[in-house]
Amino acid sequence: MKAMALWDGFKKRFDRWDGKVSEALEGALRNPLILEPAAQLVTSAAKGFRRFNRLREGALGTLGLATKNDQERTLHLLNELNSRIVDLEEKLDDAKAARTTQGDQP
Repeated sequence: MKAMALWDGFKKRFDRWDGKVSEALEGALRNPLILEPAAQLVTSAAKGFRRFNRLREGALGTLGLATKNDQERTLHLLNELNSRIVDLEEKLDDAKAARTTQGDQP
């Protein structure tokens, strides 16, 4: 019973703390003095990430290594070739079956 009372007390204090922190954060995040710089920070980070990706792609290309775009293009071509092979195998099986049935008939 004593453990349950301790838990209940902790839960009540935590819920009270959580409510106050939530209110404070909601108020802060609605404040333009905080929101606008945060938005600029996210925008700058996204631009930096794009710049880094372009530099990485260029460096990989310079070293003669495949970039993500190269890998995606190669995978697409491999999938196309695989589809064509499967189609040809089906046609070959159909031709073999037709030849077998023709051979059975006099």
